Amino acid sequence: MLLDAKENYPAWLEAIRAARHSIFFENYIIAEDEVGREFAEALKERARAGVKVRLIRDWLGSRSEASRAFWRALQDAGVEVRVFNPPRFGSPLGWLSRDHRKMLAMDGEVAFISGLCVSTRWLGAPERGVPPWRDTGVMLHGPAVAWAERAFKEVWDATGAPLPVDVLSAPEALPAAGTVPVRIIAGEPASTDLFRLDQLIAAAAQRTLWLTDAYFVSFAPYVQALRRAALAGVDVRLLVPSTTDLPMIGRLSRAGYRPLLEAGVRIFEWNGSMVHAKTAVADERWARVGSSNLNLASFIGNYELDIAIEAPEVAREFAAIFLRDLANSTEIILSGKRHVVPVSRRSAGLPWGSGESRVGFVRFARAVGAAAASGTRSLGSVESGIERGLAAILVAVAALGFFFPAALAYPLSVLALWLALALLLRANRHSKQRSAEARVSHRPNPPGP
Repeated sequence: MLLDAKENYPAWLEAIRAARHSIFFENYIIAEDEVGREFAEALKERARAGVKVRLIRDWLGSRSEASRAFWRALQDAGVEVRVFNPPRFGSPLGWLSRDHRKMLAMDGEVAFISGLCVSTRWLGAPERGVPPWRDTGVMLHGPAVAWAERAFKEVWDATGAPLPVDVLSAPEALPAAGTVPVRIIAGEPASTDLFRLDQLIAAAAQRTLWLTDAYFVSFAPYVQALRRAALAGVDVRLLVPSTTDLPMIGRLSRAGYRPLLEAGVRIFEWNGSMVHAKTAVADERWARVGSSNLNLASFIGNYELDIAIEAPEVAREFAAIFLRDLANSTEIILSGKRHVVPVSRRSAGLPWGSGESRVGFVRFARAVGAAAASGTRSLGSVESGIERGLAAILVAVAALGFFFPAALAYPLSVLALWLALALLLRANRHSKQRSAEARVSHRPNPPGP
């Protein structure tokens, strides 16, 4: 396990500089700053030394983070750079799907999977009293490295010519490097792999389910899974940022607190500059870490990469770090009191279960194993603030329509025309494809001997 930039970045750079044959590098944000330039120089040096360096950057994530000259210099040095999903005229809404993965693999010997991007933001600004961002990653050896490479190939193939399989490490050719079982979870758009796994873990947890997430946004099926676990007596805790680089996400996140708190889920907000980690630990037996956030974009829309670890010794380490993080957090409660009004399973809309702990039927603030948070804060009326904001936006749109109708009509007309042309292009492409398939299917078979 590697914590924060101070442990991840040096390990990444050391592995890059030691690469002899191949480097696979994929990240959502690669910034043209002190950190990004150091990585760029290391990659260029290896490419000039004959190492095959392949890099995937997300168009949206890196769009304003680095100049064209920055990427051109990498390509001129021999680094093969691909951009994931830039806007295309024929796909007006295609940009919504992003490559949110953060991975690095060298020579089939070592791989890194984490939540960290490549930017000085993760280092903080000590000279201005800004602490580093809190984030978690792991370093892998053994056959799991080959599966991390295959996850890289999925996105590489989605950006252009496919990557030949023979350039990848064969899992059966890599000897085991330890005794910890690891599963690579390579999430793709519409695959819901991690969502189904997290639902399963929420249902299977017996004692504890502790989650850290950077951009939690309430998603009804997953919220219900957490509520059911809490009402069944599982100690469910969620650690999220108190301040975030995406303020709207922070407000949406708080808007989803209430149903969780009412079911007994304990929510903590990090007191530092930003907690960007995406981790989970259940019953001190199972742990997960990677790039996926607990929101609809990660569950369904993006390419994500996580690992699940089924080893008590590692899960206990995750749990210890989670409790340490809670010491730098503030617990969010429904009122100024620790205890809240009990809610029965039936009034919460959940079925009565057989064989469940009595604590699952009545929710209360748990004292056993309570974390030493730095304080508590009442939730307040978060929803009303968001509702007033949305009302103000709608009033502004209505006023614009009344007084400047052309300001609404022209953009809508352009959008409608764009969608129409995109549909016509797609229809034409499908028609040509069907015609080609029909010609192949009607081609006469060659005469037999």
